[in-house]
Amino acid sequence: MEKATFAAGCFWGIEAAFQKTKGVKSTSVGYTGGTWKNPSYYDVCSGKTGHAEAVQVEYNPSEVSYQELLDVFWNVHNPTQVNRQGPDIGTQYRSAIFYHNAEQEKAARESKEKLERSSRFNAPIATEITPASEFYEAEEYHQSYYEKKGLKV
Repeated sequence: MEKATFAAGCFWGIEAAFQKTKGVKSTSVGYTGGTWKNPSYYDVCSGKTGHAEAVQVEYNPSEVSYQELLDVFWNVHNPTQVNRQGPDIGTQYRSAIFYHNAEQEKAARESKEKLERSSRFNAPIATEITPASEFYEAEEYHQSYYEKKGLKV
């Protein structure tokens, strides 16, 4: 199993997208990329912690490639938005790829460059690509939120 970590606005929607991806064995929503230890949802929403709402994906690389996970990531949000997705505004909603090793970093940078060259978007890609840092699991009521609420994505 390998890990991948992505931020793309509210973590509920991106988690649901990865849960439907063949080869993904588990997902967890949480907070990463900030400075506070063990932040709560309310801490992160304050904008003071520097964390992003993110999803951490455990996947089997023999069933799904990291590139395929990047494709899901690029397709579930607007990566040109700075610190927002739809009605959600704040640094916690930024677009980010948190890589766990050199291969993931290389793939993420190449994927971003390819997307920029594609002219798919009319604005620059704002997605940050940074090393993975401590991932703090969000409160239980956030985990598999759509599934718990019976909502389809």
